[in-house]
Amino acid sequence: MKDKVIRLSPPQLLVVTFIFFSTLGMFLLKLPFATEDGITMLDALFTSVSAMTVTGLVVVDTGSVFTLFGEVVIMILIQVGGLGIMSFAGLIFMMLGKKIGFKERLLLQQALNQTSVGGVIKLVKYLFVFSFIVEGTAMVLLAFKWVPEYGWGRGLYVSLFHSISAFNNAGFSVWSDSLMGYVGDPLVNIVISALFIIGGLGFTVLVDLYQTRSFKKFSLHTKLMVWGTLFINMAAMILIFLLEYNNPGTLAPLSLFDKLQGAYFQAVTPRTAGFNTLDYGSMERDTLLLTILLMFIGAGSASTGGGIKLTTFLVITMSAFAFLKEKREIRVFHRTIDEKHIFKALAVSMMSIFLIFLSLLIMNNSEKGASFLSILFEVVSAFGTVGLSMGITGTLTDIGKSVLIVVMFIGKLGPLTLAFSLSRPDKEKIRYPKEDILTG
Repeated sequence: MKDKVIRLSPPQLLVVTFIFFSTLGMFLLKLPFATEDGITMLDALFTSVSAMTVTGLVVVDTGSVFTLFGEVVIMILIQVGGLGIMSFAGLIFMMLGKKIGFKERLLLQQALNQTSVGGVIKLVKYLFVFSFIVEGTAMVLLAFKWVPEYGWGRGLYVSLFHSISAFNNAGFSVWSDSLMGYVGDPLVNIVISALFIIGGLGFTVLVDLYQTRSFKKFSLHTKLMVWGTLFINMAAMILIFLLEYNNPGTLAPLSLFDKLQGAYFQAVTPRTAGFNTLDYGSMERDTLLLTILLMFIGAGSASTGGGIKLTTFLVITMSAFAFLKEKREIRVFHRTIDEKHIFKALAVSMMSIFLIFLSLLIMNNSEKGASFLSILFEVVSAFGTVGLSMGITGTLTDIGKSVLIVVMFIGKLGPLTLAFSLSRPDKEKIRYPKEDILTG
């Protein structure tokens, strides 16, 4: 009797592969020479998942707890998690001259969140070439700042670490206060923010921008991402500048130019980047609520970032306006958005809200010493794979850490990917009569 072969669907294989690499990272970080004085298994798993999901939440200080080996492991996990496990597998296949079959292309399509398998191989090639060029260029630029401060060896290393961390929207830093020491440094602010904004746009958008170079010819997705990113970033910057202007714990002590830099950086970093130049524990409650919304929205599809995705938020918003105007279709830039994308946006949003609510319910009981707002901030940060914190991550209980590990995991893979990996396709073709219900 032949053994049954276990066949996994693309979503299932993505989940299994991700769990495998996260577990491998945990064991590597648990090695005696990976840390200065040891680390618990749960903390090692938390750090590994945080790196693989490019979140950046830390339960132990990266720079002081981990050795060079441990930091390099984290850096590799960030790169693999940010660009995608399946993308690296595709690169290896191409380098070995192996043929990439239809099943592998389906996996790449799922991993890169594409609508079809066509062009995924070319997208992977562009992804790696572009990523390494951008990270290398940023490393050189940051070296002008950090080599004079730390010397050639250390300066180049921290430049590389932060370039990879920023481009992949990870938010890991070798300093315990992230980038708060550089709130008034234009070079660090511009290079780091440019990295995570570019990484957060999505590789599909970047390829379209490079190949088309004409706004009229851009795809609808690219147009929405570009305009949406510009509008949200500018609006968030203005609001944070006004809300924090007189706050003695954030912008008040700074010069006008540094205030603008601080407001700008804190406006763009919640889009899943995780770095901060101001102390979130000292911010106004209104600013924190705005940040929570930005973290929930997240970056772009097929990007290194998380969240429900900007286009998902835009589709839901446009659906609401279309309904209020009694329109039957969503029209934007002389195009109509397909109904299936509206259903998908609603499904992603509702599953995300349910996940956050359930996590909040558990942690509100396990983390008795933390405020409700700080717990909500932490949960949404984990879901959006952002990495920002009000300072409670290191004090979490084992239950709290375990909840955030699951939230980071689902936030990175996406609620729908996990749902598809657990569900069976519905093959029913029976249609029933329609009937109205009362809503609203």
